[in-house]
Amino acid sequence: MSEGSVNVESRTSSQDKRWTIMAALLGTNTALMLFQGIEQAKTPNPVRELALCIIAAALPFQGIYFLIYTFLLEHEPHLPEERIHKLNLASALCQVVSYASLVGVAMMWYDLSAWIGFAFIASSCLAIVLIRIVMAPVVMEELEPAQS
Repeated sequence: MSEGSVNVESRTSSQDKRWTIMAALLGTNTALMLFQGIEQAKTPNPVRELALCIIAAALPFQGIYFLIYTFLLEHEPHLPEERIHKLNLASALCQVVSYASLVGVAMMWYDLSAWIGFAFIASSCLAIVLIRIVMAPVVMEELEPAQS
């Protein structure tokens, strides 16, 4: 296997992970909009309303992410580097807005119960710290065996 093919494999794997995360967010947010929207219609709550607004604002960006992802999969070999760069920036923006929808999720859970909200926020912070530590750039010297 050539070095170039390894890079393509790892890039595709990374894209697949992002796609899976975005699909999970889209599914979660759609379900929350449906069920919490029904509940909001029955018993209005200002915190739930704001949380649903945040989630609703993120939904179009989640859809656009999938459009960009699919477009790049189909056309990347034929696109100029500048256009690929712009599409990747747009994709990253869509991801950031989508992740911001978790603020709405946290608000709803905190409104449901302060303990549930606190547990979600605390575990989210710990998960972010953990992933930042694990995903830190690897220094090639760390991978080479120690020589005696």
